[in-house]
Amino acid sequence: MQDSSIEWTTKTWNPVTGCTKVSPGCEHCYAETFAERWRGVPGHAYEHGFDLQLRPRRLLQPLGWTEPLTIFVNSMSDLFHVDVPRSYIDQVWDVMARTPQHTYQVLTKRAERMERVCSTQIAGPLPNAWLGVSVESPAYYGRIRHLQRTPAAVRFLSCEPLLAALPNLPLDGIDWVIVGGESGPGARPMRGSWVEEIIAQCQAAGASVFVKQLGTVWARGRSNDRKGGKMADWPHHLRIRELPEPKDTGDRLAV
Repeated sequence: MQDSSIEWTTKTWNPVTGCTKVSPGCEHCYAETFAERWRGVPGHAYEHGFDLQLRPRRLLQPLGWTEPLTIFVNSMSDLFHVDVPRSYIDQVWDVMARTPQHTYQVLTKRAERMERVCSTQIAGPLPNAWLGVSVESPAYYGRIRHLQRTPAAVRFLSCEPLLAALPNLPLDGIDWVIVGGESGPGARPMRGSWVEEIIAQCQAAGASVFVKQLGTVWARGRSNDRKGGKMADWPHHLRIRELPEPKDTGDRLAV
């Protein structure tokens, strides 16, 4: 069941929609752009645009998906947004625990709250839950520190949109790094040298790396894929799309 166009997942699940901007990576948010198209349309799922909304009717959806899936949780929001109640996050966690056949990918920019919530889950870390943070520039390395202190089967970074070089990435305890250039109107450039540097750091640290796309600016004159996501058009040394191997969640904490 492949219903997501996101290359590193197979399905999306949105028990929460809507969000607010917290850093430069949010400037051209694809989710906001999509949701705001429908603001004011009566009866549409995004009648209220990108306003944060809990979607309790969607909570149990994964229980009906019997085929094992890789599921991106809240592609249209951030589960650890301050306006999402802890009790609701716990309900999401309960559904993930009840569906061990699935692998869940939870990505946030609210890394501090993620650490606080996930470190106090009574059931402990779930073997099928991958936790990640967005890192668009070195200014947000602090998110990685919070992630490193959070128990998880897999810890990952989403360096998309990549807005600057990321030297000296703190990769201790990080299993997977996704890299991507920005796409769409007003896209900011990503340099190939930034991607090369990340790949080299991941290889040295033993982390898997997944180059998702090279972005709209790179694609101009080089590819008919406006997002720069067609690997056949890329330089050979950037054609890397690795997936991580889940590990024991036991005491995998990086200090």
